[in-house]
Amino acid sequence: MLMIGITGIELAEREKSWLIADGVAGVLLFARNYQSREQLIALCESIRDVGGDHLLIAVDQEGGPVQRFRDGFTRLPPLAAVGAIHDCDPDEAVRLAEEHAWVMASELRASGVDFSFAPVIDLARGNAAIGLRAFHANPAVVSELSQAYVRGMHLGGMAAVLKHFPGHGSVAADTHRAKAIDPRSLDEIRRDDLLPFIDCIEARVEAIMMAHVIYPTVDAHPAGYSKIWIEQILRSELNFRGAVISDDISMAAAGAAGSVSERVRGHLDAGCDLVLACFPDVVDEALAAVRGESRTLPPQLAALRGELTAEWAGLLDNPQRDRFVARITALHATQETS
Repeated sequence: MLMIGITGIELAEREKSWLIADGVAGVLLFARNYQSREQLIALCESIRDVGGDHLLIAVDQEGGPVQRFRDGFTRLPPLAAVGAIHDCDPDEAVRLAEEHAWVMASELRASGVDFSFAPVIDLARGNAAIGLRAFHANPAVVSELSQAYVRGMHLGGMAAVLKHFPGHGSVAADTHRAKAIDPRSLDEIRRDDLLPFIDCIEARVEAIMMAHVIYPTVDAHPAGYSKIWIEQILRSELNFRGAVISDDISMAAAGAAGSVSERVRGHLDAGCDLVLACFPDVVDEALAAVRGESRTLPPQLAALRGELTAEWAGLLDNPQRDRFVARITALHATQETS
């Protein structure tokens, strides 16, 4: 199935036909789709009015450099700020990770968005695209904080999506702009990068996003196009039963599979349940690749629907939220002075 991007702050007529097309599971929103909380709520309602209540609505609301909705939402610090606290006070860092996740999740759920593609559990080992988005370089620290983050998202009524499997942090290239190759052995990847994924899978995480990275000691294909990574390692070895999601098919590193249609089919054939077509200019060709597929969400995707939670008025009347917001926004000063 596909999750597609739309152009602006309201649905265009052409986009309404996309929402009722075969194989469309939902919409991924960006800063270009956001003007205010009220506009966002109206947009989410219109998406479901046209396409049906089953449609999923998602966003990247990690905090730090990747936060699509800002005005009217809590300005979330990067996960690296939480990781820095762990170096001096691990228990406090665990609390902050859970609170960061709860604030993020509860605000999005109050706005009609089902889930954020979060948390990033890549290791902070120098990748250009990851940077401050990662908690820490130490796998054990990332594991502890990512499990806390998943707990916070669940408490906020939101499913969690780990990214980017099997680990994007140790390769230098930015997959948005270039092909990325990680030459490490599978044993080394298992020892380091896979630890947070394994622990969060045991904590019943709902979804995992694949990396557009090639690990040639395992497979010549990028991980999102690899049956070895998805079916043999993630599904069989790690016993993951949730949703497997591709990264955006418009990224440069996704081009290894060929045309837009070939990228969509390549991900699906490898075992992805959901393929991201984030830019409107690729949606028509992506839709052609899934023509004839069902519009009914399989159970692993239906599990990504957000739970019923408080609306904005209820959030603002919650003293716990005030405490959490004060604590996590104070991390901005920590990050700036570190």
